[in-house]
Amino acid sequence: MAKKKSKFLSGKRIDPTPIDKNTALADLIDESFMAYNAARLREACQLFTKKMLEPDVTIGVTLTGALTPAGLGISALIPLIKAGFIDWIISTGANLYHDTHFGIGLELHQGDAKLDDRILREEEVVRIFDIFFDYSVLLDTDEFFRRLIEHDEFQKTMSSAEFHYLCGKYILERSKTLGIENKSLLAVAYEYGVPVYTSSPGDSSIGMNIAAKELQGGKLILNPNLDVNETASIVLAAKRGVISNSDDGKSAIFILGGGSPKNFALQTEPQIQEVLGIDEKGHDYFLQVTDARPDTGGLSGATPAEAVSWGKVDPDKLPDAVVAYVDATVALPLITAYALARQEPREPKRLYNRRDEFMKLLQSEYEKSTRR
Repeated sequence: MAKKKSKFLSGKRIDPTPIDKNTALADLIDESFMAYNAARLREACQLFTKKMLEPDVTIGVTLTGALTPAGLGISALIPLIKAGFIDWIISTGANLYHDTHFGIGLELHQGDAKLDDRILREEEVVRIFDIFFDYSVLLDTDEFFRRLIEHDEFQKTMSSAEFHYLCGKYILERSKTLGIENKSLLAVAYEYGVPVYTSSPGDSSIGMNIAAKELQGGKLILNPNLDVNETASIVLAAKRGVISNSDDGKSAIFILGGGSPKNFALQTEPQIQEVLGIDEKGHDYFLQVTDARPDTGGLSGATPAEAVSWGKVDPDKLPDAVVAYVDATVALPLITAYALARQEPREPKRLYNRRDEFMKLLQSEYEKSTRR
């Protein structure tokens, strides 16, 4: 009598198609990324493309690490926005500052990370690992932001989303004057109505220049309270089906790296449930690309299972969660290419213009809460 096959042997047989010169990238990922972190990256590509890109899902992306100076804003994030695959963003201020270099016609170059930094300092060359640029790039970008925030429309308290939207408008205008297209994430986010938040407004050269202008009487204040509530309202609107105009909307979080943007995106659900007392269960889809480890605290509160205990992730959706322990500069281009090859573009949700609507929803549900 033949031995009954174990249910644990139901996975796809490891028998990949040999790679040849005609192998397409998406096919390579599906057929050759069979095990270890390659398999997690395959799962990430498939989760993003097959489930997170469904029409009723609203996708928030978080950015940490020096991704934009490495060109990933241009090569990956902008194509994802233009395809309707990113609906809202939380980023470090540094990524948005360095993104601006490209939009105003400044140059960054590949370099050699082994060079003596004392020599680079003498040559007025700034280094981000193996990315080199002239010191004047910083000075010119600082000057751009200082002149920008002198405009009357900046002389008030606002959310970081409103600030970045206005910045994107002016970066787009400068890009058009220079004959530059699709080089700045902020400019394209402005065009497509993608709200862009930063979790630490003072922690970048943009914040430093805002602080400097305040010393001269500038009235611009980025209010983190607005950001906390606006991001929570986006998630609530997604889950209530307001964004997708459906009975069963979903929220997905795509985390590149970790840090403060990661927590700021994930805390939207505890803000809704724990603080505001609104009935909710957590994000539906969780995708993280990271090289951090949970046992050292680098992923504190942010592995999918641990996030369930905080109410950040819906426990019923835990199987739809993937962590790929891969450098984001490797994973993001592959995920982007895979998604663009396997999925048709979605209609942009243009969430920026609906922020007031979402805040009214959050306010109305909070008014019914016993936590007030």
